[in-house]
Amino acid sequence: MNDPDRASYLATLSPGADIDHRGTPFTNELLSELLAALTDSVTGRTCLGEALFEEAKFSGDAVFRGVRFDGDAWFKGAEIDGNAQFDAVEFDGEAQFEGVYFGGHVSFERAQFGGGAWFVRAEMGAIAVFGGVKFSSEASFVGVSFRGGAWFGGAEFRGDTWFRAAEFHGNAGFLKAVFERVAAVGPLVCTETLDLSEAVFGAAVTIEAAADAVHCRRTRWVSTAALRLRHAAVDLSDAVLEYPVSIAARSRPFTTDGEELAELDLADPRVRVTSLSGVDAAHLVLTDIDLTDCRFAGTVHLDQLRLEGLYTLAVAPNGLRRRGMRPVRWTPRRTLIEEHHWRAARSADSAGWTPPPEGEEVLEPAALAPVYRQLRKSFEDGKHEPGAADFYYGEMEMRRHADDIPWAERSLLTMYWVLSGYGLRASRALAWLGVFMTATVLVMMLWGLPQYDPKPTSVGTFTGPHRIAIATVTPDPVSPNGPYHERLSAERFEKSLRLVINSVVFRSSGQNLTTVGTYSEMAARLGEPVLLGLAVLAIRNRVKR
Repeated sequence: MNDPDRASYLATLSPGADIDHRGTPFTNELLSELLAALTDSVTGRTCLGEALFEEAKFSGDAVFRGVRFDGDAWFKGAEIDGNAQFDAVEFDGEAQFEGVYFGGHVSFERAQFGGGAWFVRAEMGAIAVFGGVKFSSEASFVGVSFRGGAWFGGAEFRGDTWFRAAEFHGNAGFLKAVFERVAAVGPLVCTETLDLSEAVFGAAVTIEAAADAVHCRRTRWVSTAALRLRHAAVDLSDAVLEYPVSIAARSRPFTTDGEELAELDLADPRVRVTSLSGVDAAHLVLTDIDLTDCRFAGTVHLDQLRLEGLYTLAVAPNGLRRRGMRPVRWTPRRTLIEEHHWRAARSADSAGWTPPPEGEEVLEPAALAPVYRQLRKSFEDGKHEPGAADFYYGEMEMRRHADDIPWAERSLLTMYWVLSGYGLRASRALAWLGVFMTATVLVMMLWGLPQYDPKPTSVGTFTGPHRIAIATVTPDPVSPNGPYHERLSAERFEKSLRLVINSVVFRSSGQNLTTVGTYSEMAARLGEPVLLGLAVLAIRNRVKR
């Protein structure tokens, strides 16, 4: 179109006119002239009726800032090589951006879509900004590729919304977004962070995403929700769950139309929850989730948390470690990451424990003991008492190290830990029982058994015709003497072993003993059954239903 024809055409336009520019190649100058012809000279507002820009090509920037589309706006198959700005635009009819290519930045900030908004299979080469956008009706981002990520902060989705097969090559930000009637988000792929922080979901929703991270800080669900994720590290800090919310790891890639979604550069197969701090866990169900780095402290109703499937928690360091010059072996058990941080902060216990991130508050044992206690109760209420044993061990460990526990009680707990691992380590109790029995046998052989078994002596007295008085006297046991190696005989060993075995089952041997042997037997009859009982208790705690 030459200049005279263009001027004649533009002169026929007025605000609110329908325009048809399908396949038109636009320069910045041509688009500016077109919008100027559709601008009201009094109000300064640019208004279009039905606008057809299908297959149009915008060689420069496409700036529609503050424009109002009274009719349908069709940009299907358009190509915009420069930046596209639709800031504060009002679409009263349908807005069709199907198959559009945006080569530069795209901005729909504070735009309003009164009708449906369709971005099906659109490609956005740089960051796309939809901050504060209001979608009053349907919004479809099916198959959209956001090459520079997207920002939907403060957006309002009032109608049905689809992000099926959407790809975010960067961050996808939905900070403070409102999903009023959205039933499904995804499946989508995000190479960086899917940020749903402070978003509000007003209806039952299913969120399916493969992402590097999913942030749900202070997110609010006012209905049921199911999050089916892959690869993601999930942060639920201070999230509000008014109804049951489940988070599950999906084992296979998501599919749409029978084809698997490409997961781009996502490599870590685990779904990890990194924080439950501030969450009311009464409505939370976690399935097949890695909780190795999860911060549980500050969780409300942690005793009602449900863990299903294959879940993983942090574990104590394995193998032999050194504490100064002394070798140390930590008891194998599941732990909280907060305990890792606390032990790593102590120079004496730091080897093998995970240090806290920079700036992370390190909680003391007095604050961690209730966390272990609530997790233990959660497992016990779920009839998984063997699984609760590690949390009981952790609770007792934190009590033993807590500063608010009296010294006498900590000493008692230390003895309980040394002898049997708080009634949970049968091997430790049996080892002490073996040591105690061996020591008792040696004491009996060396000092406890008399030199020889005293033989009763009967003495009779004839006092008159046909009257005899007889008294039987047993001499006191004689302490053994002579070289020690002579006392370590097979006969004395057999007698000592029989005595010790009787002591284990709280029976008296009936053996004549020296004073040392008598007190040793009393100690054995008191201590050895206790150690045997602790071993039985430990085994019971590991196998009971």
